Amino acid sequence: MSFVVTKSSPPALVLPSKPTPAGDIPLTSTDKSRLFFSFTSFHVFERPIHEPAQTIRRALSQALVYYYPVAGRVAVGTGGQGGVHLACTGEGVAFVSATASCTLQDVACLDAPPVIPLAELALQYGGCCRISDPLLLMQVTEFACGGYIVAVSWNHGIADAFGLAQLLQAVGELARGLPSPTVVPIRYDESLPDIPQLLSAVLKQAPAGFEFKHKDFAYSDVTVPWSFINRVKGEFRRSHAGGQPCTTFEVVTAAIWQCRTRAINASPDVPVPLVFAANVRKHIGSKDGYYGNCVSTQLVQATSGTVANGSIVDVVRLIKDTKERITEYLRRNAPELELHAELIDAMFGYNMLNVSSWGGIGLDAVDFGGGRPARVVPNMERTLAPSCFPCLPCSRNDHGGANLVAFCVAEEHVQEFNAELARLR
Repeated sequence: MSFVVTKSSPPALVLPSKPTPAGDIPLTSTDKSRLFFSFTSFHVFERPIHEPAQTIRRALSQALVYYYPVAGRVAVGTGGQGGVHLACTGEGVAFVSATASCTLQDVACLDAPPVIPLAELALQYGGCCRISDPLLLMQVTEFACGGYIVAVSWNHGIADAFGLAQLLQAVGELARGLPSPTVVPIRYDESLPDIPQLLSAVLKQAPAGFEFKHKDFAYSDVTVPWSFINRVKGEFRRSHAGGQPCTTFEVVTAAIWQCRTRAINASPDVPVPLVFAANVRKHIGSKDGYYGNCVSTQLVQATSGTVANGSIVDVVRLIKDTKERITEYLRRNAPELELHAELIDAMFGYNMLNVSSWGGIGLDAVDFGGGRPARVVPNMERTLAPSCFPCLPCSRNDHGGANLVAFCVAEEHVQEFNAELARLR
C-alpha cells in the first residue's frame, strides 16, 4: 500500500504576531557546544481539532511574541567563535502544512515502528544547520482520520528538549485560547554558572583534523517489557538493601547498552563508553522558565567484556553510580579532564553509545486543543554517533513496557541486536 503526503505549498516564514524587542542575546558554552546540531520531535495526535494547521500556525505566531529569540538568527560578531550569539531579528520560523492520504492507523504511527518515512512528515535542514537558517522548522500533517502530526525540527543551540517542550506547551495554551503562556520564558539567565562540557574535554584531545560526519545507523523502535524492568528492579533492590532503588531509565539504558555491546561483538578489553545527557536545572538553580540548554553529559566507562558478560544489575550499578556523581562533576573543570588515548578513540568510534531520555521533561504535556499526544517520537536528520532515546512518553505500548527509539547499530548488526532484545524477559 502506498501513502502520499502532499505539502500545501513551499515552507513559509511565521513571524511574531506583534513587534518584538531587537538586540543580541549571549549564548552559553552549553548552547555553543550544541549549536548547529538539529533534532526533530514528532507529536502524534489522535483526536481532531478544528483546522489544525491554521490553528497551530496562528498560535505559533502568538507564542513567538514571548519566545522572540526563537524568531531570530545565529549571528557572529567580533572575536570569532567567541562572538557567536543570538540576534533578535524577528525573521521568523519556517512552517508548512501537509495532508496524508491515509489514517494514522494505516501507517502505524500510533505503534512501533511507523511504516511511513518520518522524513516525509517533517521539514529538514538538509544536513547541518547553517548560520542563516531559521532556528525552528515546523510541519503539521493532517491525516484522513482527523488525526495529525506536528513535527518540530530545531537548532539545538537555541534550546534543549526541555526548552522545546516549554515552547510547544505555550503554543498549545495559546491555541486553546489562553491569553498568554502560563510560564514566563527566560532565554538568558546571567546567574547560571558555566556547565562543564564533556564534549569540550574530548574535542581538545581529538585526533588532528577530526570532524563530525554523518554515519548510517539502523532505526530501531523498541519496547522493553515491564516484566524485565520489574525483575531487574527487584534484583537490584535485594542486592543493594538500604540503598536507593534503581530507576526505569537506568534499567532500560543498561539493557540497551548490554544488548548493543553483545551485538557488535567487540573485543572484551576495549572500551565501550556510555554517554548520557542529564537535565541539571535543579542542580545549578536555573530560573523558572529558562529554556536555553541546561544539560550536562555524563560518561560511564567500562570495557566490552564488563558490559556484555556482566550481570544486568552490575551494569545498572555503573550507570547509577555515575548519575549520583553529577553534582561532583558540575564542580569540576571538564575541559581539563584527562582521558586515556584508547578511551578517546572509542568516544569517536562505533563502540560508544550516546543516550538522551525524553521522559519527564514535558513533551507529553503539549495540547493544541484535542488532548495530549498519543506518541512522541524523536528523530535525527544527521546521526553522528550511535544514539538511543529511552523512556519515551505517551507510547501506546506503555502498558507493555518502556518505549525507546535508537539509532545505535549498523545494518550488519541489526539481526543480532534484535535477537538480544528479544531475550529481555
